[in-house]
Amino acid sequence: MRLQLIAVGALKQDYARSGCALFAERLGHLCRLELTEVRDAQRSGGPGNAPRWRAQEAERLRAALAGAPLWVALDERGEEWTSEELARYIGEAQTRSVATLPFVIGGPDGLDPDLLRAAPRRLRLGRLTLPHELARLVLLEQLYRAHTILAGAGYHRP
Repeated sequence: MRLQLIAVGALKQDYARSGCALFAERLGHLCRLELTEVRDAQRSGGPGNAPRWRAQEAERLRAALAGAPLWVALDERGEEWTSEELARYIGEAQTRSVATLPFVIGGPDGLDPDLLRAAPRRLRLGRLTLPHELARLVLLEQLYRAHTILAGAGYHRP
C-alpha cells in the first residue's frame, strides 16, 4: 500500500521543511510514500474571501485524490485517534488491499466544507490549533510512528 500526503501549498518555514524531510525519509524505509503539494489559492481581497480560496484549493485537492475511495481529511472537528488507533486504521487498509491511502491537509484557511463532507474519515491531531505546516510535520511523524507500531519496532513506547 502507498501512503499519500496531499497538502495545500509548499512548506515555507525551515523547521517544517527539515522536520518533514526527516520523517518522510524515515517513513520511506517502511512504506511507499508520495508527497503531493497542490498550489494554494492567490489570497487577495481580505479574509472575507476565504470561502472562495478554500473552494479553489478543494478543486486541486480533488484532482490530486484522483477518485480515491478511502482517504482521510485533517480537520479540527474530526475524530481524535491515538497512535495505536492510527496504526490499526492503516493496518486494516493494508489488509483490505487498499492501493493508496491519502491524507489531506488544507491551507491556512482549512478545507472546503464540501470537501470535508465528502471525506470518508476526518482526523483531528488534537484540541490545539496548529499551523498547517506544523500539522504536516506532526502527521508525518505519526504516520512514521504508526508504521513502527505495525512493524513491532521500538520507536513507539506506550
